[in-house]
Formats: sequence, C-alpha cells, structure tokens
Amino acid sequence: MFDIAWSELMVIAVIALVVIGPKDLPKAIFTLGKWVRKARGVAREFQTHIDDMMRETELDELRKEALKTRDMNIKKMMEDTIDPKGEVAKAFDPKGFDVGLNGHAGSPPEPDLPPASEAVPAPAAAPAVTDSAPASTPAAPAPVPATTPPAQPAHAEGQPTDKHTQ
Repeated sequence: MFDIAWSELMVIAVIALVVIGPKDLPKAIFTLGKWVRKARGVAREFQTHIDDMMRETELDELRKEALKTRDMNIKKMMEDTIDPKGEVAKAFDPKGFDVGLNGHAGSPPEPDLPPASEAVPAPAAAPAVTDSAPASTPAAPAPVPATTPPAQPAHAEGQPTDKHTQ
C-alpha cells in the first residue's frame, strides 16, 4: 500500500518505543488500530456513496432515454425518413384528388384526351396468330377417328335386354 520496507518499519517501531515508552506502547498500538479501522470505514462508506450516486446518475439517464423512447412517434419518424416532403403520401391520399369532369369529388382526374374531331381512328384488327405453330407453316391434318360398325339396337320392343333373364 505505502510501499514500506521491513527495515523502515523497524526504524519506526524503535522510535515509537523510545518516544511512547514500553509501558504505554500496547495501548497506543490498540488506539492506532481503532483509528485506522475508523478511517477505513469512512473511506468505504464514502466509496459506497460515490458508487450509489453513479448508479443513480446512470439510472436517471436510462430513465430519461426510456421516456424519450416512449414519447417518440415512430410513425412520424418513419414518414420523415422515407418521405420528408410528403409527396408519396399525397400521391396515395384518396381525398387529395381534384374534382373530375364528372363532378364527383374524390375521383381521379380524367386524362387529357383530344376532342373527338381530332381523334385518330384505331388501326384494323390484325389476324390472330396462334402460339403453337408459326404462321408460315401449314397446319398438320387432324387425325381421322377409327371407323366402327354402326351400333345395333340391343333389343326390340317387348324383348328383354339381357339374354339371361329370358
């Protein structure tokens, strides 16, 4: 602690023996021990109070951070981060549409179309092209079903249909 060597300790003990005397030396050492014990207790208590103050300060800081987090509006923060000018929100807001030509509020605006007199006629419909075969290749002939003899009636009127039931 104080980095005192044994030789220095012996010199202090000899001086204490000469100054205090052999008769009062044990009582003086006992009193010195009490004072050292009290000084250590006071230092320990002081250190404990300092540690408690540090913990309270940290807890107060944590409490303030928790209150900031609780009061923070995450939705507003995300909107400010993603769309700071509010352009995206206005684009998707159904109430933000202008009144259209048909007079209904909330309907999307009508696209600007040229008058009917200036309209370009639509092109004629192109022939449908199938994806199965290219247009330049002739189609394969359809398979012809196998011919079967015409079906004979199983029974005439009044005759049983099953040979076994006769």
